[in-house]
Amino acid sequence: MRIATWNVNSIRSRIDRVASWLERHDVDVLAIQETKCREDQFPAMQLAALGYEYVHAGINQWNGVAIVSRVGLEDVERSFGVDQPMFEDVLEPRAIGATCGGVRMWSLYVPNGRDLEHGHYQYKLEWLARLRDSAEQWLAKEPELPIALTGDWNIAPQDDDVWDMAVFEGKTHVSAPERAAFQAMVDAGFADVVRPHTPGPGVYTYWDYTQLSFPKKKGMRIDFVLGSPALAERVTGAWIDREERKGKGASDHAPVVVDLAD
Repeated sequence: MRIATWNVNSIRSRIDRVASWLERHDVDVLAIQETKCREDQFPAMQLAALGYEYVHAGINQWNGVAIVSRVGLEDVERSFGVDQPMFEDVLEPRAIGATCGGVRMWSLYVPNGRDLEHGHYQYKLEWLARLRDSAEQWLAKEPELPIALTGDWNIAPQDDDVWDMAVFEGKTHVSAPERAAFQAMVDAGFADVVRPHTPGPGVYTYWDYTQLSFPKKKGMRIDFVLGSPALAERVTGAWIDREERKGKGASDHAPVVVDLAD
């Protein structure tokens, strides 16, 4: 079974690219972030033609998450629990879960935080704390269930996950509270199942569109698959499709792929 996660930065703009990539790499389940559309605008026809079902949560041109699967979609949840925090009284579409081929998949788009003094930063930390609490409950309830917490975490948990730490001093994504929140997920029992197969430094999943960031290798590793013990023990390989960041119409993120034994 092959699962993947990808912040596509607008599914309507990149549906051709996504459909082609799914077919080319024989992916069973893809978690998508930043769909940037309402649920009725999700472009499903090309996916259906390839045998994929989908579930989506989106309310406007911001945020939005989805899961597309050719191995089933069951027990869909459009938030990670009743305690998922809101921002400015809006429950943003940042989490969607479904069981696909026996794997509990979550597509997560962690809040950006904006800057350390912004209310969005406190929202981000609260969001992550509530996610950790929910994940701990899932693991306690079904310890043998393979759970994949996938997506754009908007955190670079290690110094070599950014091209130059000096550039990020005093900014979000690398602050101590954010890194502690990421580590809390690991301490709760969810392992980064990709890093052992893609060691750094200089291994990134995101490159800004400006200032030739991609060819200059000025990137960040902020997209992850965190797996429960039952999922981690099935991982046979993982890779970041850096090639998909190239060319006209590319997202600013690269897909992250994980292969699982049956």
